[in-house]
Amino acid sequence: MSTKILSNKDNLQVLYEDNHIIVVNKRAGDIVQGDKTGDTPLSDVVKAYIKYKYNKPGNVYLGTVHRLDRPTTGIVMFAKTSKALPRLNKLFLSKEVKKTYWAVVKKPPSKPEDTLIHWLKKNPKNNKSYAHQKQVKDSKKAILHYKIIKKLDNYTLLEVNLETGRHHQIRTQLSQIGSPIKGDLKYGFERSNKDASIHLHARQIEFMHPVKKEPVSLVAPTPNDVIWDACI
Repeated sequence: MSTKILSNKDNLQVLYEDNHIIVVNKRAGDIVQGDKTGDTPLSDVVKAYIKYKYNKPGNVYLGTVHRLDRPTTGIVMFAKTSKALPRLNKLFLSKEVKKTYWAVVKKPPSKPEDTLIHWLKKNPKNNKSYAHQKQVKDSKKAILHYKIIKKLDNYTLLEVNLETGRHHQIRTQLSQIGSPIKGDLKYGFERSNKDASIHLHARQIEFMHPVKKEPVSLVAPTPNDVIWDACI
C-alpha cells in the first residue's frame, strides 16, 4: 500500500463508524472511486484506514454506496460488509435516505424557496449536464427543493434537498435559474476557487440503519473557509 494512501488516511474525518458502515466527510479534490486520472480514490483511503485501525490481514471489504463530485465536500457513506451493501443500495434506490446540501451562490434565486423541475441531459464529452424545460431525447427528469437559509454580505446560503439523483443535478439546476454555485466555472460562476473546490457541501444525512434498524442522523462540518465560516 502506497505511502500516499497511508498519509491520507491520517487526514480522514470519520463522522460515524460501526461494524457495517463508515461515513466520512469528504474534502474538495478527493474522488470517491478511481477514474482515468489515476489519482488515489477515497475508497482506497478508507480501506487503508480500516486495515490500519483494526490490523486486518489481507484485503479489506468496502462497498461504495453513492458518490459526490470531485470539487464538492461533505458526507460520503461506505458499506463495510457484504450484508450492509445491498441494504444500503435499496435504501438509496427507494429514496429512504434524506440528504441535505448547502450551496453558496452569489445571485440569490428570485423566490425564497421553490421546487425546481428540469430535464437533464448529460454530455459525456465534456462531463457536463444541460437543463431543459421539457423532455428531450436521452434526458432524465430532475427535481430538487431549495430554500434560502442565510444572507451573507456578498453571497446567499441555500439549503437543497434532492428528490432525484442526477449527474451534476444541483450544479446544473441552480445555474439554470441564474444562481451558479460559488467557484463552479463549469456551470457559469465567474471565477474558480483557489483550491478548485466549489461551495457545495453535503451537509446532513438521515437514514434507518440497514442492520440495527435504528435511525441515524449525521451532520458534516463545513470546510475551514471564510465563506463557509460565515454560514454557521
